[in-house]
Amino acid sequence: MPAVPAVDPIRHPGAIVIGGGPAGLMAAEMLAAQGVPVDVYDAMPSVGRKFLMAGKGGMNITHAEAADAFLGRYGARADRIGPLLDTFDAGTLRAWVHALGIDTFVGSSGRVFPTDMKAAPLLRAWLHRLRESGVRVNVRHRWLGFTGSADGWHGLRFATRDGEVEVAARAVVLALGGGSWARLGSDGAWVPVLAARDVDVAPLRPANCGFDIEWSALFQSQHAGDPVKPVAIGVTTLDGTTLHRQGEFVISETGIEGSLVYALSAPIRDLIDANGFATITLDLAPGRSAEDVAAEVGRPRGSRSVSSHLQSRLGITGVKARLLREALSKDAMHDPVALAAAIKALPLRLVRARPIDEVISSAGGVRFEAMDGHLMLDALPGVFCAGEMLDWEAPTGGYLLTACFASGRVAGAGAAAYLQR
Repeated sequence: MPAVPAVDPIRHPGAIVIGGGPAGLMAAEMLAAQGVPVDVYDAMPSVGRKFLMAGKGGMNITHAEAADAFLGRYGARADRIGPLLDTFDAGTLRAWVHALGIDTFVGSSGRVFPTDMKAAPLLRAWLHRLRESGVRVNVRHRWLGFTGSADGWHGLRFATRDGEVEVAARAVVLALGGGSWARLGSDGAWVPVLAARDVDVAPLRPANCGFDIEWSALFQSQHAGDPVKPVAIGVTTLDGTTLHRQGEFVISETGIEGSLVYALSAPIRDLIDANGFATITLDLAPGRSAEDVAAEVGRPRGSRSVSSHLQSRLGITGVKARLLREALSKDAMHDPVALAAAIKALPLRLVRARPIDEVISSAGGVRFEAMDGHLMLDALPGVFCAGEMLDWEAPTGGYLLTACFASGRVAGAGAAAYLQR
């Protein structure tokens, strides 16, 4: 029987964007603005699913703090994120949202939200504008990898409900997300695909995550779900820097989670990776000095119990009181010096980060050193990367979305310029 001849993939006349999150859609917008035909491919039944999930509790689009402080939120990768934000910073992002007909406001914390607090109207307006500009969206197309690269063309395989399809393009933007929330499309399946093409990829790790603590069964059953506030967390990083942040967190069945924990999750995770555990300290009375706390605890309590004494002198009750009993011995609870010290610096041993699939975002990804200033891969000319699949991380507060938008903008503009060259 004669061999069946190979079928060449369909050659796309413009650019292909793989991933329909904020970074991918922004790349598509930039390409379309330059007159480039654009097709967006996404594995999910609809685009922007993680974006919509992020907006369920109120769509925090960016942050209004000063530029230097804003940039500092990106930690070790601030030098790489800075040039991206130069093209599309928080103020530019707000103006862009307004141009979609969505008003915004600055909350008391400095976070910026749409006036209605919802993500869906913003996404609908954006998709309408993209379609008006000629962008085509192809859903239920899961990228399987490259079929080859030759003569400036990159072959791409997609799985669909009707079988596999192949398309080739000279310019490709990958915006495939990180490794968190696989059910929304960010499953990290692209990591071995790019590694096989000699792209330098840092391992994906959990970010903005909770941590496990070996609670007693009694404490777990009585306090899982309880908020702890106000409270401050202290942690000494691998390089010896002491960090101290105030806010609130939540007791979970397995440990601790919530905004204050997420803000310190990167250094805590790094300590666990290096040492197998991390010790943090809780200040259960952040508004009181150590001397004040020691004086109040040391006052004679007469026939009152320790719990009643702490409640009357310092307002420590409920889950805070139970945290002290969880961590301290009976003797320490009755030693005023030890008890006062614990109230200001109660040690908690964290043993692991929560699994990457259930955390807010991920760290790691395509290293910036593997790309040029336009986010084009050195190993694959014409292929650009954007969004959370790049090797950076940031806390919640609008910083994640802002950098995703900015990187998509840079990658899209870079792809358009590449095609023009």
